[in-house]
Amino acid sequence: MPNLTLAQLSAEIDANVRRALAEDIGSGDITAQLIPAERLARASVITREAAVIAGTAWVDAVFRQLDPRVAVHWQVGDGDRVVADQVLFTLEGPARSLLTGERSALNFLQLLSGVATRCQHYADLVEGTGVRLLDTRKTLPGLRLAQKYAVTCGGCHNHRIGLYDAFLIKENHIAACGGIASAVEAARRIAPGKPVEVEVENLDELEQALTAGADIVMLDELTLEDMRTAVAINRGRAKLEASGGISEGGLRRVAETGVDYISIGGLTKHVQAIDLSMRLQQ
Repeated sequence: MPNLTLAQLSAEIDANVRRALAEDIGSGDITAQLIPAERLARASVITREAAVIAGTAWVDAVFRQLDPRVAVHWQVGDGDRVVADQVLFTLEGPARSLLTGERSALNFLQLLSGVATRCQHYADLVEGTGVRLLDTRKTLPGLRLAQKYAVTCGGCHNHRIGLYDAFLIKENHIAACGGIASAVEAARRIAPGKPVEVEVENLDELEQALTAGADIVMLDELTLEDMRTAVAINRGRAKLEASGGISEGGLRRVAETGVDYISIGGLTKHVQAIDLSMRLQQ
């Protein structure tokens, strides 16, 4: 599946930001009203730790929706690696608006940069192997596209976006359809042209999936030896994806078996936000 790009996300970004501002501001920022409406200010945002940046477009949208008089000046871009105490961007405009938008803007930037930073760490671990690391659907509700975009900023790749853009035929689907061949045949009939992926738990099921003509076969918790055997059996007929129980320490060994993809739910699920700080100057 192709990676998400910013060009595809304009409406999604605006919707994300509208919801964030609505839940944060509500009926109005009463604390900001302590500051005279005419007062102008400048601010800088720094990172307190090393990171990979993602989410600049969400920050821009926060201040564009909140107050178009605020100017945002970026010193970094999505995908850039930064170090602790580095200035990421500066702001100029009404002091009230800078402070009202601070939390929503930083929430997006720290979360998405956290995703990108984690992904870059994993991508570095398999560098040179040729494998592609894929995300999953284990994302924060309402922020799937944002997180999947951040995955690409960190050097990893997108799996299917949802339940609509590709088939992923798992154990229960296979049982309900009466077998792998029947499930793949039905998928081709229901949505011709959509990618068809089949999850298998052993080499016998792999043979069935290949015979049925699956585009991608997910090797669910196979041993390293069985993965290597699967690559030999496959001979390039389908793309092979390793998944399930793959630890950070064992990631490179899995990549070196010759599989095409490794999917990791933790790229978007086990994420720690980057520590950011805004400093206001009058």
